Amino acid sequence: MASEPKAPKIIDEYIAAFSPDVQAILQKIRTTIRSAAPDAEETISYRIPAFTRNGILVYFAAFKNHIGLYPPIKADAALEKAIARYAGEKGNLRFPLDQPIPYALIKRIVTLRVKQNMAKTAAKKANRKKA
Repeated sequence: MASEPKAPKIIDEYIAAFSPDVQAILQKIRTTIRSAAPDAEETISYRIPAFTRNGILVYFAAFKNHIGLYPPIKADAALEKAIARYAGEKGNLRFPLDQPIPYALIKRIVTLRVKQNMAKTAAKKANRKKA
């Protein structure tokens, strides 16, 4: 029985498992996320790369024909319209590998997620003060 591939412990290990062309895309996505959320922490969650700041900002993963970006994006009509062509099942995004990756769009998504997480954290703190 073949052993299952070792789960990556850090994002570098995850990226290293792919072909050089996909590695380059994954590194650029990582850099794009980092530029939009410089204070975010890198981690591996569900065996894929994730960035956290006041909770999960985004996950990303490489597949045979696309790059996936999670979680679904809500609460910004203009952004929802911009990402509609990439929407996969459950609202997760799929960026086909045979098309240019929309890095500027990824940056907009991460910027929105940072704002959403900060607002959620502020609301929780406000609710605790009331209690």
